[in-house]
Amino acid sequence: MKTSQKIFQTCIILTIIFSLLAPAVLFFNPQPARMSERLTQMIAKDPGQALRVIVQIGDDIDQVESFVEKMDGSVLKELPLINAFAAEMPAVAVPKLAEMAAVNWVSLDAPIRPTARKVKDPVSTIDPLPENHFLDSLNVGQVWEMGLRGEDIGVAVIDSGIFTDRDFTITPNKPHTRIKVVESFISESPSDHFGHGTHVAGIIGGHGGASGGLYSGIAPKVDLISLKISDDQGLAYESDTVDAMQWVLEHKDEYNIRVLNLSIQSTIPQPYHESALDAAAEILWFNGVVVVAAAGNWEESDDFKAIEAAPGNDPFIITVGAVDENDTSGRGDDVITSFTPLGQTLEGYTKPEIFAPGVDIISVLSHGSDWFFEHPDRVVMDGEYFRISGTSMAAPMVTGAAALLLQAEPDLTPDQVKYRLIHSAGKVESWPFLDVYSALTTHTTESANQDVVPHMLLAKMALIAYWSSQNGEEDLDWEEVNWDAVNWNAVNWNAVNWNAVNWNAVNWNAVNWNAVNWNAVNWNAVNWNAVNWNAVNWNAVNWNAVNWNAVNWNAVNWNK
Repeated sequence: MKTSQKIFQTCIILTIIFSLLAPAVLFFNPQPARMSERLTQMIAKDPGQALRVIVQIGDDIDQVESFVEKMDGSVLKELPLINAFAAEMPAVAVPKLAEMAAVNWVSLDAPIRPTARKVKDPVSTIDPLPENHFLDSLNVGQVWEMGLRGEDIGVAVIDSGIFTDRDFTITPNKPHTRIKVVESFISESPSDHFGHGTHVAGIIGGHGGASGGLYSGIAPKVDLISLKISDDQGLAYESDTVDAMQWVLEHKDEYNIRVLNLSIQSTIPQPYHESALDAAAEILWFNGVVVVAAAGNWEESDDFKAIEAAPGNDPFIITVGAVDENDTSGRGDDVITSFTPLGQTLEGYTKPEIFAPGVDIISVLSHGSDWFFEHPDRVVMDGEYFRISGTSMAAPMVTGAAALLLQAEPDLTPDQVKYRLIHSAGKVESWPFLDVYSALTTHTTESANQDVVPHMLLAKMALIAYWSSQNGEEDLDWEEVNWDAVNWNAVNWNAVNWNAVNWNAVNWNAVNWNAVNWNAVNWNAVNWNAVNWNAVNWNAVNWNAVNWNAVNWNAVNWNK
């Protein structure tokens, strides 16, 4: 191959590499102990405690796991989706773990909590039956008249499980269930003994058969995928959630999983660049799965900043806040709930992006749940349904809307779905308020997230090398490249065929990073939309071959 061709390809390699990498390093402190700030604080507060951590590795997982066990710790589970594993170990040993060359990052395996909350003042649930108003206020009926009810669209619900209720059959007259998968990622049965996941699933895709259609969900013909991470008390961990998200990635084509609902939230606020949960959410997003998350619930007495916690803090995914409909189907008296967190994440992204009803929402009650006995004032129709509030209830409405939109236009990307839902929405107190009919009839294909920087982990993983199929196994002598001779402005990034990249052909050890003149890189020339994330073989990267000190960070245009 001619040297000029190799130089051209090398230009593409390094421009994409460090355009992806450099912005993320703003949130990464490259000191020997590569740990999140919250983890560092917890260790300092009580070095003798045992901590659950998520360890993201570069290579040699066996060596790192052996070290954990040597330090009287235990490996809990592998998390290949983000090239990591979860472990429990003495806090005092965690800094030593983080100093290992094979370790990229260590964060807390934080507890996860559901984002439901108490209802308003109790009302009669016997005579007359209370109503849901969201089908009218969101203009769902008009979409059903178009023949769209979510049929053949797979929706995954990572939560406390889904009870096999009669509202989840194909139709009230056809008893076959639409719950296609029931999996548990903890050591308990996959049944929903807590109740939260079943309620969420009913809002997404219950057909309301037990109530004559009165308590139907948004997309009553979707296929439901039940992925249990919460125990009988609703407790879960980030690692269990990432494990379930790995399952979604592996089975999304088999079950046509187009949307994932996360009505859950980490209990630890942190930058999205440091969160294992956010990294997993973005990987699913880049692989064609629309990820919808609840914004979390805020109390005046609570110093927890819900807007800063994963997964709702991630800028790529859709984060949903809750609206109080004031018991009417008209939108004129609707207001944003006091418990919905509003504002900016630690990186300055405004959340939530869209709102949906979330007060006194009636949906399916799991027959295996204690909610029937613990909250009799919220039980509807002798235990068939349950009434509860929270951003947990608002998120599945957006999830259902996304499923309907993808049934109508299956070629839409997650970025296009997000743009459509937000920009077709009405307004509630100047914030976007979901309008399902408007989303289905506004035929734009514009994309959201145009200027958003991917998660730090993905940026590092994206040390991608453009090596066209014509190159074969031929190695490039990096030291012989004259970087000053490269005209970066002459590169036509749109002409790059990312699907033609043979990622396994890259010999990372052959790269001499010190030979690169980073000042010559035109960072503004990168077309982010040209990157085909599905084509990247993340396991092909040898992280130890990279000399990070060779990067001239001052040459980076951080505003890109």
